[in-house]
Amino acid sequence: MTAPVLSEIPVGPVAVPPQVGALAGDDLITPVWRNQLGGLTFRLDPPDTSGAHARFVKWSPTSAGLDLRHEAGRLAWAASWTPVPRVLDSGEDEAGQWLVTAALEASSAVVPRWQARPETAARAIGAGLRALHDALPVAECPFTWSAEERVARAEARFAAGEGPEAWAAEHQHLTAAEARARLADVPDLTGPVVCHGDACAPNTLLAEDGSWAAHVDLGRLGVADPWADLAVATWSTEWNYGPGYDHLVYEAYGVEPDPERIAWYRLLWDLS
Repeated sequence: MTAPVLSEIPVGPVAVPPQVGALAGDDLITPVWRNQLGGLTFRLDPPDTSGAHARFVKWSPTSAGLDLRHEAGRLAWAASWTPVPRVLDSGEDEAGQWLVTAALEASSAVVPRWQARPETAARAIGAGLRALHDALPVAECPFTWSAEERVARAEARFAAGEGPEAWAAEHQHLTAAEARARLADVPDLTGPVVCHGDACAPNTLLAEDGSWAAHVDLGRLGVADPWADLAVATWSTEWNYGPGYDHLVYEAYGVEPDPERIAWYRLLWDLS
């Protein structure tokens, strides 16, 4: 299966947006992530090299159509119950938006250290997702990420003419009509949780001992079916580590795979 091109660790020189440079001051600027829409994330390290006051700046160009204020609000809300980065600053100008957060003493599940230990990373992804779902209170969550809302977004993409050529290889055998018919058959809700919304492997952070430490990139956080997260978290282990590790995510989460919901929520992810 060909992995969807979603985001990557930058390779080669990266142009630093002027606002990021201004925020950095004398700090060392290191590009750490690039998303498909042209958004960039940078690590800022103070000259003393202690790392004690390191920060991350997420920058999104106006052309991306993303609103980082949504993520800032979700981070601030979730921080009362689960480990997430602390928001330090945010803002926008005519070129784009930025979000500044404090660095955590943890590393992404896709840095080389954890790519070399995929079993450890996969278990941490499952354990972390379970901890997140257990900790965040559904009744107090002001955000939603429902299947129905996402199907509506997929319909908008169909209306704009998007077809199988834009989908993951796993779904390219479907016609647009077949895909729409499958999405119209929304599975029953298995029990709402507050979902991460982008539970791909890079957004789980691991501690030094390989245990789950925190989550990042909560811009889509909201109440939904837990399989909306689980289907994508396990799918992303294939993209980042290769096949054969998804069962470790399910085991660490404490659930048996549900093939029908996994397939449906992966299709929804791909098309919405």
